[in-house]
Amino acid sequence: MKAALLQITSSDDPAENLEVVRAMVGEAAAAGAGYVLTPEVTNCLSGSRTHQREILVREAEDIVLAGLRAAAKAHGVWLTIGSLALRTDDADGRFANRQFLIDPQGQIAARYDKIHMFDVTVSEGETYRESAAYRPGTAAVLAKTPFATLGLTICYDLRFPALHRRLAQSGADVLVAPAAFTHVTGKAHWHALLQARAIETGCWVLAPAQTGTHKARRGPNRKTFGHSLAITPWGEIVGELGEEPGILYVDIDLKKVAQARERIPSLTHDQEFDGPDIQ
Repeated sequence: MKAALLQITSSDDPAENLEVVRAMVGEAAAAGAGYVLTPEVTNCLSGSRTHQREILVREAEDIVLAGLRAAAKAHGVWLTIGSLALRTDDADGRFANRQFLIDPQGQIAARYDKIHMFDVTVSEGETYRESAAYRPGTAAVLAKTPFATLGLTICYDLRFPALHRRLAQSGADVLVAPAAFTHVTGKAHWHALLQARAIETGCWVLAPAQTGTHKARRGPNRKTFGHSLAITPWGEIVGELGEEPGILYVDIDLKKVAQARERIPSLTHDQEFDGPDIQ
């Protein structure tokens, strides 16, 4: 299977973002990709809660979801929408950060709500409290396709190896890791974390990323790291973009999954243990 990772610079205007991504899906399909992936928050990247409350809608009303479902059907491709920011019916008014797998008929084949919330202080001037606006998901998700079994993750999930190990032990061949990594944390940790998750699980890792400066009509302009990556189950980087928008193509060979796991069968070597004891 030829996969295409889309690297984009989403704004806080869903209609504008849809036009950009729809054109890139068409370009990827014309280049022979049968599976296309977009980054986290494809529909709207905004640091303004006021703007989010005004512009975000529920899943059934989201124009980006509808438009990309139509694009997947028109081009006959599988499509991972890395995530969409969506309204929910939660009493506290928090949004969902939700990933979608779309089949070549334009139907929703799987959904995953991001489990781990990005509540961090990157520096004195850069603080994030994702849980203030988004409620965390509660379930890991596998998605079976004719070309691979996908383990679904989003961005900050990358820092939690137990999730990826469970996905791999439950049957994942490919881990999808769409992200909107900050420039500071991306420069420090992006490559190492993604390679570690591939090596630990013997999975392909596909990580389409947001990139550049995201101009906002309200609130601060955010900057993301880019560097979309494709990594083999042995931890080798076989494709990488820089910090400009673009498309990264990679041929997914599942024989590499079996080869890596035969050489290092660590997924079958779990041992029960006590402690730690405090001495």
